[in-house]
Amino acid sequence: MAEPRKSKVLIPLHDDDVAPRFDLATEVWIGVLGEDGDWHDERTLVLPQASAENLCNLILHEAVGTLVCGGIEEEFYQYLRWKRVEVFDSVLGPRVKAATALAKGELKPGDILYELG
Repeated sequence: MAEPRKSKVLIPLHDDDVAPRFDLATEVWIGVLGEDGDWHDERTLVLPQASAENLCNLILHEAVGTLVCGGIEEEFYQYLRWKRVEVFDSVLGPRVKAATALAKGELKPGDILYELG
C-alpha cells in the first residue's frame, strides 16, 4: 500500500466528507502527518469559488505531498502526478476515516469508507 511521500495532506470537502468531485469543492482540509502518526496543524479553508485550477494552485502553494479526493478529471490528475503529488482518487466517505486510513498506510484509490447498514 502506498505511503504518503510528504507529510502535508489536502482533502477537498463536502460537509465532513471527502468531496465527490475535486472541481466542485469549495472547502478543503489540510493536515500534517507527523512522524508519530498523529495529525498536526489541521485547518479547514473555505475557497472563494469551486475551481480545479485554483485547487491545483493551492496544492502547489501549500507544498502538499498527498491529495485524497473523490472524482478528478484526468488532466488534473496527470498534472498533479507530474508535480510529484501522490493522488488517492475515487475515495468516498468521511474525511476523518480517510485521514485515519491514510495515516495507517491503509488507504487505496477507490476506497469507499462509509459504514454499511
